[in-house]
Amino acid sequence: MYPQIPADFPGVFFLGNTPEEEAARYAALFCVEKRLNRQGFHRIAGVDEAGRGPLAGPVVAGAVILPEAVYLPGLADSKVLSPKKRACLAEQIFATALTWSVGVASVAEIDALNIRCASFLAMHRALEALRFQPEYVVVDGSAIPDLPLPQTGIVRGDARVAAVAAASIIAKVTRDRLMEDIHREFPQYGFSRHKGYPTREHFESLARFGPTPHHRRSFGPVKSLLKEPFIK
Repeated sequence: MYPQIPADFPGVFFLGNTPEEEAARYAALFCVEKRLNRQGFHRIAGVDEAGRGPLAGPVVAGAVILPEAVYLPGLADSKVLSPKKRACLAEQIFATALTWSVGVASVAEIDALNIRCASFLAMHRALEALRFQPEYVVVDGSAIPDLPLPQTGIVRGDARVAAVAAASIIAKVTRDRLMEDIHREFPQYGFSRHKGYPTREHFESLARFGPTPHHRRSFGPVKSLLKEPFIK
């Protein structure tokens, strides 16, 4: 069974949502899991990645199996949450999930394989690292190639499926922490602020200092800079 949230529950509402609307939004996140439960699947893993678009840093995938009754107020796609709320929810997910894990594909693997294949590699690693094998996998976007498990890919699954939303949060929080580590190594690039994404600040630091070992040299903006002299 899935929790029916009281209309006055003290969760974090989305802007403009009444308590009733937020309760309905939260309940709707479990529709896919409930349908799969009725088909006999109970260990359902949600999978999502963070870091396809940046010019630097790894791509990280999260995999989460939630209990069939779980209370995570404010659970949503990581992209619509503040860093503080993401971190808070990540700790709740770590504490309440039946099992969770992350998988990482390195910059070298991204450059060798391409970002799409590297993202799927990270997803495979996340699923393999779970404490037990899921019975079914729900992934944000496209289905995972060569996965020996039943699965469904759902467009915008991170906003529509509870376990996928949870996976998106732990993937994003984990990747952001890795980028904080890279920032301490190369503070002049501002990685703690842009997390490797192609912002104006990032382009300016790339033009001035050139790529670091953490930059994806197969990505056009970085590749083009490798052919130009840098301002010292």
